[in-house]
Amino acid sequence: METAASDENAAAVAHGSISREDPRPLHRQVHGAILAAIEEGRLPRSGKLPSERELVDIFGVSRITIRHAMRDLVQQGFLQSQPGKGFYVVEGHQGFELHLLKSFTNTALANNRRPGQRLLDARIYRAPLEITRPLFLPPGAEVFVLSRLRLLDDVPVVIQTDWLSAARVPGLIDLDWTSDNRSLYAELRERFHIRPVRGQTTLSARLVTEREADLLDLVPPAAVLTVDQIAFDGRNRPVNMTMLAHHPERYPLTLAQSETGDIEQI
Repeated sequence: METAASDENAAAVAHGSISREDPRPLHRQVHGAILAAIEEGRLPRSGKLPSERELVDIFGVSRITIRHAMRDLVQQGFLQSQPGKGFYVVEGHQGFELHLLKSFTNTALANNRRPGQRLLDARIYRAPLEITRPLFLPPGAEVFVLSRLRLLDDVPVVIQTDWLSAARVPGLIDLDWTSDNRSLYAELRERFHIRPVRGQTTLSARLVTEREADLLDLVPPAAVLTVDQIAFDGRNRPVNMTMLAHHPERYPLTLAQSETGDIEQI
């Protein structure tokens, strides 16, 4: 029975194909073929994938290419590796719950993933109106901007940029923002007694920029899911403005809603 199922799964994967004419890297094509087999139901939930050697033969690529594709699928939550047995399709792949008042770090830990980050920018500058206005600041006010590439299990998933009033968070720029588990909201609560209590979120999508594609390992033309947020404290003052560009496959989002259609997290 197991051999028959293995043959069926090999046929399901082989349904996809790769092309040397395709501008995408070979590992992305293999990744896409396996993911399509999962999403279209050709590979059953909890089903075992063909062995690495079989996948090499099916796709006509190197073992390194197969390992790269499988690693990404595991890190994205579509597959799980069982040592000595092989790779299996997970029971269900759920997105990450969108929660304005919950940090990336806490969200990652809640999903049993390892958070990390790479610092892209941290400075204080006199911000233009499109930044100061939403923060209820006068034109030209000094703003602390913090831009980070957020990682899950060492894989880049989100580009996050936050703006805060520099006057409200003196010394925040001096912290070590290269630390993997440093949370902006935790620092705001513990150092400045600033606690976001409500906010608003806007979701959209657009084509990835060249820099974003490089940071998120995307091949243009590709799309990113964008999330724009503003959090407010108990006195209705803006705490921070956030802009996020999400990798569409590595960091999908879910929204929980009530009977009235309101998003419960906000």
